[in-house]
Amino acid sequence: MNQDLMISGFSDEISSDFDTQLEVVSNLGMKYISLRGIDGKNIGDFTVDEIKETVQPRLQKAGIGVSSIGSPIGKVFINDEEGFAKQKLMLDTLCQISNLLDCKYMRIFSFYIPKGENADQYRSQVVSKLKEFAAIAEKYNVILLHENEKDIFGDIARRCHEILTEVDSPYFKGIFDFANFVQCGEDSQECYDLLKDEIVYIHIKDAVTSDSQNVVCGTGEGKIPELLSQFIKSGYKGFLTLEPHLVLFDSLKDLELEDATEIIKDNKGLDGAGGYKLQYEALLEILNKIESEEV
Repeated sequence: MNQDLMISGFSDEISSDFDTQLEVVSNLGMKYISLRGIDGKNIGDFTVDEIKETVQPRLQKAGIGVSSIGSPIGKVFINDEEGFAKQKLMLDTLCQISNLLDCKYMRIFSFYIPKGENADQYRSQVVSKLKEFAAIAEKYNVILLHENEKDIFGDIARRCHEILTEVDSPYFKGIFDFANFVQCGEDSQECYDLLKDEIVYIHIKDAVTSDSQNVVCGTGEGKIPELLSQFIKSGYKGFLTLEPHLVLFDSLKDLELEDATEIIKDNKGLDGAGGYKLQYEALLEILNKIESEEV
């Protein structure tokens, strides 16, 4: 496989039990995870000492590194000032955890917009608050990665581009999530064309528009094979992070405003480990095909 690409993943989709997560990724031959749910507890609810005592030793023993902190930062409503203040404190702690785990990336979001309201009217507020987040990250030399996500300001490519260019910080860059763009009615090729210069991290997740369901990567409308090929040809180096969303898992309750069963039909006959392995093998197949076409 291309030595410039490293496969990681949200291992809490395997199991809420952290030891099981590490065992499954190790057996697949993976060397990295994105840290989000640990023993049923969200990464944002840990102290630095708790990570040092209960998480870091297990990572080291398994020989697994952390590609990114899968934080809930930015998943509060834009007009929730109390929530924002709490999130700044959480971000400071998470940056310390990032440094402890030798991890330079942290996934964040760009705030929920009140239902039924025009997101664009909140642009200046969103940019201002994201700049405050970026200033905290800069103190710790951590790069915040904005994930395009349903229900937040930066759900579509145009608004992602606006915040990435207006925050204009080396500590605030973009994630490309194929499925989320599909579920927001976007053409992922057009999203790539607009955002490619700001993307430093990729989520491997696919979806179809017919019922907004997540599907195995490469079988949906995210154009993953075509766009990964374009990313690689343009010199992308870094992580490809599995986020299968093929089966229901504990951490979903922290991620979705709507009922999780609306986006994940638990009808594939898979458990968490099975869904994860399926996505991993599908990604390897895509990468092998890209590589064979380049030779």
